[in-house]
Amino acid sequence: MRGLAVINAFGSVHPAMTLSEVAAKLALPRATVRRTLLTLVHLGYMRLEGRLFSLRPSILRLATAYLGADPVSTVMQPVCEELSMKLGVTCSVAVLDGQEAVMIAYACPRGGYGMASEGIGLRLPALSSAVGRVLVSGLDDGHREDFLDHVDIKTVTPYTVTERAHLQKLLMDVMNERYALVDQEAELGFRSLAVPLYRHNGQMVAALNVGLRVELATLKEMKKKFLPRLKEVSALIQEQLV
Repeated sequence: MRGLAVINAFGSVHPAMTLSEVAAKLALPRATVRRTLLTLVHLGYMRLEGRLFSLRPSILRLATAYLGADPVSTVMQPVCEELSMKLGVTCSVAVLDGQEAVMIAYACPRGGYGMASEGIGLRLPALSSAVGRVLVSGLDDGHREDFLDHVDIKTVTPYTVTERAHLQKLLMDVMNERYALVDQEAELGFRSLAVPLYRHNGQMVAALNVGLRVELATLKEMKKKFLPRLKEVSALIQEQLV
């Protein structure tokens, strides 16, 4: 578990850190972090250059193992690629992991661009992203209220909704309408639209999302242009999601 904690400490914000920086970030003893870092270096998952530790490309083996074993990712990656090409926008699939939505499939049109650091593995706050709201809305009443009781709601942008009553209403709207449309709450200048993906037995398993820059479409245009297609894909793919 400490090995995973150390790995997760690195990212686009902190691509390389010293032993002291990792220990401070994780609030762990230096000796413990040192043993873990050196073990990861020995296993080939990290490199040490001078005093700086950083992840090596071989860390992707861990993600590849998960993605290859996950039927949703396997089924939806080519679907995302086709949708992205036809619609001309970024397309992704996410699942709920704790308080965040994590992307397990992703595609971007040639020459296009999406959110900063977007791609497979991207994590977004569940309540300020379209995919996250779809996923939280799919929880049963008790689990949804428990989620709201314990979630750490952060103001990511000036548009981020943080009031519980407002969020509860938004989640109810998503439950009733079976889609979420979010405007610049997770990142300024970026809008997203998501619909639920269901297993063949009707259980929600993930969320399918398209996203684009605000100058490319209004909220009304997004709903009109993309929502019917997303719902169509969700219905067509359901029997393949076991």
